[in-house]
Amino acid sequence: MTNAPLADRPPRPETASGTPRTVAWPAVIAFVLLSFGLAWLVALPLWLGDGLASPLTTLLLPVMMLTPAIATVIVVFAFRTPRTARLRFLGMWPLRPAGRFLLFLALGLVLPIVIVVATTLLAGALGLVRLDLAEFSGFAAQLAAAAPAGTPLPPVGLLVALQLVMIPVGAVVNSFLAFGEELGWRGWLQTALLPLGTWPALVITGAVWGLWHAPIILLGYNFARPDVVGVLFMVGGCVAWGVLFGWLRLRSASLWPAVLAHGSLNAVAGLLLVLTAAGVVPDMAIVGPLGIVAWVVIAVVVLVIVLMRQFRAGAVAAASVPAVAPTTAGGTR
Repeated sequence: MTNAPLADRPPRPETASGTPRTVAWPAVIAFVLLSFGLAWLVALPLWLGDGLASPLTTLLLPVMMLTPAIATVIVVFAFRTPRTARLRFLGMWPLRPAGRFLLFLALGLVLPIVIVVATTLLAGALGLVRLDLAEFSGFAAQLAAAAPAGTPLPPVGLLVALQLVMIPVGAVVNSFLAFGEELGWRGWLQTALLPLGTWPALVITGAVWGLWHAPIILLGYNFARPDVVGVLFMVGGCVAWGVLFGWLRLRSASLWPAVLAHGSLNAVAGLLLVLTAAGVVPDMAIVGPLGIVAWVVIAVVVLVIVLMRQFRAGAVAAASVPAVAPTTAGGTR
């Protein structure tokens, strides 16, 4: 026991379970401003040049994905939020229990693939897009347009099969860049917002994630809607996927399943264009992996998870997250 006076003891910003008790709002605001400001700064050459047609696009988009990680590093050290156990707070370490970690890592890989496949097939069944699952005529047309005239091409069915087989490999490769985003979104921001409750933290993080894409959405990225409507579609898609990624983060007590899920989504996102019939231009805001049909599919998946009681307080591993301990300059106590 300590005999130190109560006034001399350090504050206890955590609950009995070890979860954050208060939101460090100055740190949260700083994180949002930094991540958004850096994203706009990276995208600025596109706005001053040829937009998404610029040859710089393939370089700048991956750099933009790193901006939430940069914002995280700045906020963690400038605001000391958290003060200690930073790797655990961000979900980077420890990787245990091993069985749970591997299970949710596998779910992170598989769930986005299943959801995008289901979205594509459902959109086709509803007549929202015309698919060609036999001749893959749309994909064949894309290959023919991209190849020099007279270039012999392998059978299109073989190329489609290779595309499908390579999705898990693409998920791992894409995870390297997805880490730049997930360290910020599900690693720092979602954890910092947990005092608001699990669902508010998931939804707000997803909305911030969607708005962060505004610099490229307003150039026509993803939905070919360079306006506020396009941004709203992105927010909707990111909230839907963010609930799923956020659950993976909390339920596993690790950031890495969310990182792999993000990489998996990016790897499988082009599936619709492989399966669409020739001459069809799908409306990605409706039938794409971030579109309305995908929202419905994700809602069903989340409902199943809820019915399995995997969102209840005892199942969600939020209690494994150490407390936020902001300084007086960096946040509330």
